[in-house]
Amino acid sequence: MAEYKELLKLIDRTRLPQHIAIIMDGNGRWAKKHNRRRIEGHLEGAKAIRRVVRFCGEIGIKILTLFAFSTENWNRPKREIQALMNLLYKFLKEETNNLRKNNIKLVVSGQVERLPSKVRAELSSSIDGTKENSGLILNLALSYGGREEIVRACREIAKQVCNRREKFKDINEQFFNEYLYTSGLPDPDLLIRTSGEFRISNFLLWQIAYSEIYVTPVLWPDFNRRDLLLALIDYQRRERRFGRVKSG
Repeated sequence: MAEYKELLKLIDRTRLPQHIAIIMDGNGRWAKKHNRRRIEGHLEGAKAIRRVVRFCGEIGIKILTLFAFSTENWNRPKREIQALMNLLYKFLKEETNNLRKNNIKLVVSGQVERLPSKVRAELSSSIDGTKENSGLILNLALSYGGREEIVRACREIAKQVCNRREKFKDINEQFFNEYLYTSGLPDPDLLIRTSGEFRISNFLLWQIAYSEIYVTPVLWPDFNRRDLLLALIDYQRRERRFGRVKSG
């Protein structure tokens, strides 16, 4: 606790990243390390989500995007997918009231239509129940893949141009952004990956062009406030130039 308080003092509240994105990696390795079943690793990972969401809301982060389930995850064993979907359903069922109480707005990015019907229904209810909240925006990347998102945007833009609803000459980066799942959200300032892997894993390929990347060896179920503070301290020590050079 003493270390946590000292770390908190190092944070400049005026220079916080507006948008943090996290690749939550390591649930399976955590389970193996502790001789537990994989689903128990996912259960512990859900606890870490609650900790991080609560802390981001408290400290003043505006947007938190969590890579919860990728398009590639559909290739996992059916039993594990079913367990993950049940866990997601339970999480949404239990957490919606807490999101409301803590002024957190839930949104989603990804192929929601691929999720089981009961999960879609609960997700829709959670989104609708928190849509008026004005605090932290929690963006869950579900059935999400960066390449699929870009291809989907290109197809939709091509359709609009062919139907003469949009003009070819109007297509630019800002225009393209409007056709992404994250339309309306600023790009992440900070991308965190847990478990020590140095991969993007098909996550927010367009949006992280200038994000600061922070990799920690901590497995996601063990990730806590202290670990997030260390990431924020590292972020605030960097100089963000967006391709420019410092004058003088």
